[in-house]
Amino acid sequence: MPVIELTGVTHAFGTGPARRTVLDDVSVRLAEQRIGVIGANGSGKSTFARLLNGLVLPDRGSVTVDGLDANKDGKQVRRRVGFVFTDPDAQIVMPTVQEDVAFGLKRRGHSAAEVAALVTKALGDFGLAELADSPAHSLSGGEKQLLALCSVLVTEPSVLVLDEPTTLLDLRNAHRIGALLESLPQQVVLVTHHLELLAEYDRVLVFDEGRIVCDGSPAAAVDFYRRLLA
Repeated sequence: MPVIELTGVTHAFGTGPARRTVLDDVSVRLAEQRIGVIGANGSGKSTFARLLNGLVLPDRGSVTVDGLDANKDGKQVRRRVGFVFTDPDAQIVMPTVQEDVAFGLKRRGHSAAEVAALVTKALGDFGLAELADSPAHSLSGGEKQLLALCSVLVTEPSVLVLDEPTTLLDLRNAHRIGALLESLPQQVVLVTHHLELLAEYDRVLVFDEGRIVCDGSPAAAVDFYRRLLA
């Protein structure tokens, strides 16, 4: 598995009196295949997720992926770390399903024949083959999230970071996405409020007020989080 390391990471938003620290001196090493991240709204977990592929850069401290610094080697880090947002509409950029899956491949210099073959395989793997020519934004919520995942995974990242990808889904589709994530060979870092999805994960981090306040097994971390909320 890839190794992600955060060392002394602090990050704040705003300036002057409105400046708000969202992560405060966070240090952690992530080497497991399935890592869950939980916490209340505003706890810092989404900012943490965005740091892992350079969508956000720390004000202080460092973030590395297999030794690559997210600040200095941002392009290389983003090739290794795919990111999936809460709302797939924010991620779907092309008119049709197959065009959206092809978009990232074309940017990486694949030939037209290679792109066509990879897109066909990816759509089949994700159960989207019959929707290949459909308008991407006409899909159901679950289908859109599958498309967002497909469009990221077709580029073969070694790490997949997901920021609450099941929040907008019904329970059936949330479990569908959860089952898919458990089957992936990539290292997965999942930020979620659906605690049941983390039952078989290797490790779960609990965030509160910008810090990691618990780091352990799913059962121990979820129990700690529930007691924290209570």
